[in-house]
Amino acid sequence: RRLARSPPETLLDRFLLHARRRPRQPLLRFQDELYTYEDMDLRSNQAAWVLQRHLCLVPGVTVAVFLPNSPTYVWTWLALAKLGCAMACVNTNARGQALRHALETAGATLLLTSHGEKGRRG
Repeated sequence: RRLARSPPETLLDRFLLHARRRPRQPLLRFQDELYTYEDMDLRSNQAAWVLQRHLCLVPGVTVAVFLPNSPTYVWTWLALAKLGCAMACVNTNARGQALRHALETAGATLLLTSHGEKGRRG
């Protein structure tokens, strides 16, 4: 039923609904850290502001994300969704030809990565 709506309800819509209704409810536990819906909403808003302000992201842009599994990955995804940008998830284990193929296929105009994801040439 939700997908039959026009426009269809998205994961971002559901997240925002939960963030409004239950801001202090735990959403994510990572190692010793606990993040609530409110935490993730605030951090994704901050990330969206930085991405829009400093990288001039506009709706419809595809961004390749080359981040390890961490809370940063989640709020980056939410930030991109809030900006109306498509996110192309790139496996951080990809190297060489596999990485080149993933990036070319995604058609992304920007690659977001962390300091720890340097990769190798070739």
